[in-house]
Amino acid sequence: MKRLIILALCLVMVATVAACGTSSNQQASKPAESDGPKVEIKFFHRWPNEPRNTFFKEAVAEFEAQHPNVKINMDCVLNDSYKEKIRVLVSNEDLPDIFSSWSDSFAENIVSSGKVKPLDELFAQDKEWSSNILESQLGAFTFDGKLYGVPLTIDGKAFAYNTKIFKDNNIEPPKTFEEFVQILDKLKKAGYETPIIEGLSDAWAISHYIGTINQRLIDPQILEKDYNPKTGEFIDPSYVTALKAFKTLTDYMGEVATAIDHETARNMFANGEVPIIYMQFAEIKYVEDAGMKDFAFFDFPPFENGKGDPRALTGAPEGFMLSKNAPKEAEEFLKFLTSKEMAFKFTKDCGQLNAIKGAVTSENASDKSLAAYDVILNATRTVPWFDNAVNINIADAFMRGCQSMVIGEMTPEDVIKSVQQEAAKLRNSAK
Repeated sequence: MKRLIILALCLVMVATVAACGTSSNQQASKPAESDGPKVEIKFFHRWPNEPRNTFFKEAVAEFEAQHPNVKINMDCVLNDSYKEKIRVLVSNEDLPDIFSSWSDSFAENIVSSGKVKPLDELFAQDKEWSSNILESQLGAFTFDGKLYGVPLTIDGKAFAYNTKIFKDNNIEPPKTFEEFVQILDKLKKAGYETPIIEGLSDAWAISHYIGTINQRLIDPQILEKDYNPKTGEFIDPSYVTALKAFKTLTDYMGEVATAIDHETARNMFANGEVPIIYMQFAEIKYVEDAGMKDFAFFDFPPFENGKGDPRALTGAPEGFMLSKNAPKEAEEFLKFLTSKEMAFKFTKDCGQLNAIKGAVTSENASDKSLAAYDVILNATRTVPWFDNAVNINIADAFMRGCQSMVIGEMTPEDVIKSVQQEAAKLRNSAK
């Protein structure tokens, strides 16, 4: 009997130990259980190229490791495809939880759908995070007094030039547009058949020229009226003057410019094949990584009779927005991507300047990037990219028209006529 009692007690003890072990093992095999139910987040951005693609893949992996209950489904396509796809997603009620966005009119058009989450409450709730974002960059994501986007990148555009070529030919950066044309003539006489280059197959690259030339040349009040779809007419003769100025520059780019994209053009500059390119500060690292060290920047020079601000800088922040029904975990991912630590890594890995205080230093940015950072912060104001400053139909009329103008199929007058027709359609639809 004693043996039976002892045996029974032993069996009970073994069963108890086994049960505790099972409970412990179940907890260890389900670490997400304590973190809440499984949540899937749709993340869409426009950087499938390197090094940004790897940066975002690593960011997703790190966030998922920190939040075992979160699964992030990431998708990405390049610029023009991104613009088209995001419009389709908006119209199909399928806006991703978190997505990258240009600022100004691009962001405003998405916000007007009513499908984007305002972020003022999020900013107020987490001051430790939000106070680190440059206040000067928030206006481009603010509409009707509400904030809808968080900037990650800041950027500007200027002419990059080969300092060795300029020095060898005794050339100084131009002070006016007219001097700029004289420099292009001098470089051509010095043997540089293509003294300036651009990839004109990229319509957006053309828009950057058009936007800056318009800003430098045309009365700001006229631009304000015409860039508004409800009042735009584009009848001022200065628009034709601006198009002629762009055509003048393209005459120095050679026939190859119409057959290549901007990246190819940038590589030509980085390889020392051409002396000048109109380039974003975000591209500095690409040029440096290609081995080019002898380069500097000069701003788009003013026109002698120009009526715009000669110290305004073409450029704008870019960042992230949330869909109206995005879960709390998407908000946390947004704050993670725009944290000081991730912004520092973004600039270090990708070479692009960021909008987070203290996240651009000599530790993660080159001397040229730091100089560009100062240019952005000290500009009198930033002027948004042209294709984000105007209605997309107006931008397309300018961009496609300029592509035709460069190859001689349209005149500047023809281009502006097509723009005026699109402007009339927009005015009529707004009535």
